Amino acid sequence: MDYFFIGDPELVTAFRFVGINGAPVLGPDDARGVFRRMTEGFDETAGMVIPGIEKCRVLIVTEETADWLGDLIIRWQLSDQYPLIVEVPGMMGRLPGRKTLVDSIREAIGIHV
Repeated sequence: MDYFFIGDPELVTAFRFVGINGAPVLGPDDARGVFRRMTEGFDETAGMVIPGIEKCRVLIVTEETADWLGDLIIRWQLSDQYPLIVEVPGMMGRLPGRKTLVDSIREAIGIHV
């Protein structure tokens, strides 16, 4: 499995149409459980790491889900391990105060149009 999506149920369905599996989350507890399963192989229901859980290479999460995960995402990104984390806007669009990838690149190289 190369990609996996975590977010709104409607977007999970949309991603399935293009061949990307996912898990719908409705709150912070759901999000943490799915995130830990996909990154660490940890199943919160069983309370242990399950050997053989297939991990993905790229984990796509909505911005709202990323907010729910907070420090878990930051620690994972700093761990220098797969999966890579990619944030996308949710069903309601981009959250206020979030930069787009293009904005970040422009800021990094100093181009202001």
